[in-house]
Amino acid sequence: MAVVRFHLVSQLAPKDVLGVLTDFGPSRAQAWPTIDAEHFEVHDLGDTWAEVTEGTAAAWERARYDWEPAGDTVTVTTLDSKLFGAGGGWVFRMTPEGNGTRVDVELRRGPSTVKGRMLASLLPLASGSLRKSFAGPLQAK
Repeated sequence: MAVVRFHLVSQLAPKDVLGVLTDFGPSRAQAWPTIDAEHFEVHDLGDTWAEVTEGTAAAWERARYDWEPAGDTVTVTTLDSKLFGAGGGWVFRMTPEGNGTRVDVELRRGPSTVKGRMLASLLPLASGSLRKSFAGPLQAK
């Protein structure tokens, strides 16, 4: 299983970071550079969870998000993915730091296809790009 870890320091308070990560309204595709409107669909939504498909034509995934409103963690479980299939996902942990929030991010991929395994082996090289894609929406440095 490929695992990538990185962190960002957001100017937002932890509750606001949680809000950005769990806002599944129509503006999500505008806020996140890795989501386009054609590949964003909310399948179901509860108070502490959501099931969504998001991404682009090149790389989309259907995932279940779980969180606690006053919590410090958002867990994203990949149900299906164009590149990697089901399994793995993301974990976001928020810790107050100074006037903002440290966001620790962990991405896990356990693809079952040869192509997926090859792509997953390259993920550690993409940690800078992944970090950059979160920096804007999370107002991070």
